[in-house]
Amino acid sequence: MAEVGRTGISYPGALLPQGFWAAVEVWLERPQVANKRLCGARLEARWSAALPCAEARGPGTSAGSEQKERGPGPGQGSPGGGPGPRSLSGPEQGTACCELEEAQGQCQQEEAQREAASVPLRDSGHPGHAEGREGDFPAADLDSLWEDFSRSLARGNSEMLAFLTSSGAGSQPEAQRELDVVLRTVIPKTSPHCPLTTPRREIVVQDVLNGTVTFLPLEEDDEGNLKVKMSNVYQIQLSHSKEEWFISVLIFCPERWHSDGIVYPKPTWLGEELLAKLAKWSVENKKTDFKSTLSLISIMKYSKAYQELKEKYKEMVKVWPEVTDPEKFVYEDVAIAAYLLILWEEERAERGLTARQSFVDLGCGNGLLVHILSSEGHPGRGIDVRRRKIWDMYGPQTQLEEDAITPNDKTLFPDVDWLIGNHSDELTPWIPVIAARSSYNCRFFVLPCCFFDFVGRYSRRQSKKTQYREYLDFIKEVGFTCGFHVDEDCLRIPSTKRVCLVGKSRTYPSSREASVDEKRTQYIKSRRGCPVSPPGQELSPSPPWVAAGSAGHRDGQQALDARVGCVARAWAAEHGAGPQAEGPWLPGFHPREKAERVRNCAALPRDFIDQVVLQVANLLLGGKQLNTRSSRNGSLKTWNGGESLSLAEVANELDTETLRRLKRECGGLQTLLRNSHQVFQVVNGRVHIRDWREETLWKTKQPEAKQRLLSEACKTRLCWFFMHHPDGCALSTDCCPFAHGPAELRPPRTTPRKKIS
Repeated sequence: MAEVGRTGISYPGALLPQGFWAAVEVWLERPQVANKRLCGARLEARWSAALPCAEARGPGTSAGSEQKERGPGPGQGSPGGGPGPRSLSGPEQGTACCELEEAQGQCQQEEAQREAASVPLRDSGHPGHAEGREGDFPAADLDSLWEDFSRSLARGNSEMLAFLTSSGAGSQPEAQRELDVVLRTVIPKTSPHCPLTTPRREIVVQDVLNGTVTFLPLEEDDEGNLKVKMSNVYQIQLSHSKEEWFISVLIFCPERWHSDGIVYPKPTWLGEELLAKLAKWSVENKKTDFKSTLSLISIMKYSKAYQELKEKYKEMVKVWPEVTDPEKFVYEDVAIAAYLLILWEEERAERGLTARQSFVDLGCGNGLLVHILSSEGHPGRGIDVRRRKIWDMYGPQTQLEEDAITPNDKTLFPDVDWLIGNHSDELTPWIPVIAARSSYNCRFFVLPCCFFDFVGRYSRRQSKKTQYREYLDFIKEVGFTCGFHVDEDCLRIPSTKRVCLVGKSRTYPSSREASVDEKRTQYIKSRRGCPVSPPGQELSPSPPWVAAGSAGHRDGQQALDARVGCVARAWAAEHGAGPQAEGPWLPGFHPREKAERVRNCAALPRDFIDQVVLQVANLLLGGKQLNTRSSRNGSLKTWNGGESLSLAEVANELDTETLRRLKRECGGLQTLLRNSHQVFQVVNGRVHIRDWREETLWKTKQPEAKQRLLSEACKTRLCWFFMHHPDGCALSTDCCPFAHGPAELRPPRTTPRKKIS
């Protein structure tokens, strides 16, 4: 046995040992956050087991001579005060979800009781397995695997037994050891640079009494049976000595450690990188309001699909004709497409279907997601209010339509299996409604981004949540009101808004469609007449079923019915009750304009911009602050740099009509001044005249490639200071990047656009 790393934790206020077990759970469930060559992990089973009694061990098997004071016992050492590490009362499906999910007004104990009641109980010591998941093992095979391993420990493998139990001072040799055991599958990333693509299974043995977690790799024998390998065994250990906590990483047999650089890194990585991550996670004690990544689908299937699609569509980055970032948008849509393809593949397996699901992408934007899904065999189309340049590149097999969607009886899709809302803005809350009313079998997938209500922007109602978390709960509430079981998942995409909501099934039989639709109508109207909280007060929080998904939906439905009925009656009293009018489902909804309006001051008339720039510059130069500095040619030049004024002081000097015109633009006066980069600097809310002598010194320190680009842009615009400043330009003609007069102007450099070969 060898210790490859050890670190002390003296962070004030660190919640240990609870924080240690939370860190262990992160490494168990999401190893990819530390080891970037992994795609993830799947916890296939968790059960309680016992090791042989201490009498079976031979003498001289102490794990070390150092006196250690271990962490508290099982009743004290787990996060949340539970018995040891977070136990599962049932099998895990796919990637384990984050330990702390939103409770929405219910304490952790009530949540645990609800989860325990939702799955069948099984006897301690008998490992369960995830029904219907790939690569699962029957409970009998897992029992046999553990019994064979236990017998080998009792018959003479005393060193391994001592390593597992950390025998020595502080242990209880007379008692039989009960442990928490996890069967884990580690999934490497699939890529041309990583030839190892086969998932590796291992048994993880957690001894809460001694504060140890041991990782035992599994291998197949000649007959195809799994057995524990004696190589690549390592342990994470928590100890306490002299009022300080320590985390250590130990290897059972260093000479048998074989590193593949992926699943089994070098021992130095375990002792440095992994140990540092564990120490950091142990003291962070961060709660999360979101599910773990890719919790609804198979990570192995997703990893394979993503790498195949990425390789297939990577050329799109080179020919991207839009002004948006191609790296972000191409790989984001590839990841979303991979997720949907696996989600739909598993749905077909669950329902016994062979035909590929059809879809409509509402607010499809650049249409790349539609193109990928269609190319992979799913019939569908995309609709957006504005046509994009890239649409012409896809070919006739990709159906994209330029049209505005207004939610009404004419915008239903009765023959479509799935509705997609990928950053669909004002359509996002309507997509569950359109799906519910299209047909009983229609499902939905939404990836919310911008915060819209049924009409206009979404208004926050709870300050205790982030705006993003509150908006996700609102969309979940809409989905549940429409009669869907709404699942939440977190995608692997380069975006801060990466939580998706999926409505795959209904909470009611098809015979109740009419009564459920009446509740939908009442709910939508209640949002139009939604009361606003008085200052200093908040509306009551969302009911618990919003965060808990479909669990306990009957109680949640009753609470929702009461709340919706109350608000709807108030709305009807004010606006008049009666049957639903033809046309839009809710008056006041306006789709985006077909022509995207530019509101960054760039579309303002040139004369107006020049007038404001000259007025502000004269205002700053009125301060007569002289600035004597050396030019790059070494000569001294006195130049009026003006004074600095706050944006509010500048605005006070402008006339009312100018301010009114600027207010209609995003950012107003500040945006216009920032756009006039040649003349002004806006720093910390204060406006300054830009001194290009400082800028020139900065540019000489840039890399050669960037200097070359800057030189190519020189002299393509007139120098404002040469034309308007009372002292002229602070730089000489050969040093100024702008043209001193029309004679120096050069034509702007144009970059030829690449075409598809």
